[in-house]
Amino acid sequence: MSRLLVIEDDATIGDTLRSALTANGYDVRLAVTGRSGLNVARIHAPELVLLDLGLPDLDGFSVCRDLRALLPSTVIVLLTARGDPLDIVSGLESGADDYLVKPFVVVELLARIRAHLRRAGSASGDGDGLRQTVEIGSLTVDAGARRVYVGGQEVELRAKEFDLLSRLASEPSVAIRREDLMADVWDTNWFGSTKTLDVHVAALRQRLRGAAEAAGPDATSALPEITTLRGHGYRMDLPPAKPHASR
Repeated sequence: MSRLLVIEDDATIGDTLRSALTANGYDVRLAVTGRSGLNVARIHAPELVLLDLGLPDLDGFSVCRDLRALLPSTVIVLLTARGDPLDIVSGLESGADDYLVKPFVVVELLARIRAHLRRAGSASGDGDGLRQTVEIGSLTVDAGARRVYVGGQEVELRAKEFDLLSRLASEPSVAIRREDLMADVWDTNWFGSTKTLDVHVAALRQRLRGAAEAAGPDATSALPEITTLRGHGYRMDLPPAKPHASR
């Protein structure tokens, strides 16, 4: 039975979510403030958190960041009445994996939850245990150990960032459609916007670039680039070849 935490200050919404999720076989805890939600998360280590951004005591983005630091592998889904794209991007950049704008349909929420938990379970299973390592320039992706290195230095990535990087690195120089990336990294039955893909790509670029710059100029120049293909998707481009030394 998967453990879920709902952090929602609206009693009607909170009770409705708890009843619906419990009826679908989940072990659900409900918190009505950010502080109590963080305390419940520390004690029960939920596999997925539904987090309302409009909390009475703490800023929802701050709670999201604290949850991500506390539980790196836990799925965080934002519940927000804020339809502003900037707010949504801020939430995803705070560490969330997904979001739903209120009012939402419970059936869609349940589908999202099932999709996220399936992906999380698949990622933690490590498949058949075989190690598959991809090296592209200064980037090394070890799919078996779920570790990433740039210039020999390990880079800490969130679960979805690793899955996305691993998927792109599995086919360097190949254009991959947005729909295929969403299906492979999130779920084949994904509902709603794919904006989360763009935010995760932006975060991934930033982390890899920062790691390369810290490792030195050789790592930076040999770092592959994630290229945006407007109207299509993304492609991982090989780093430019080093010029031959003149004799």
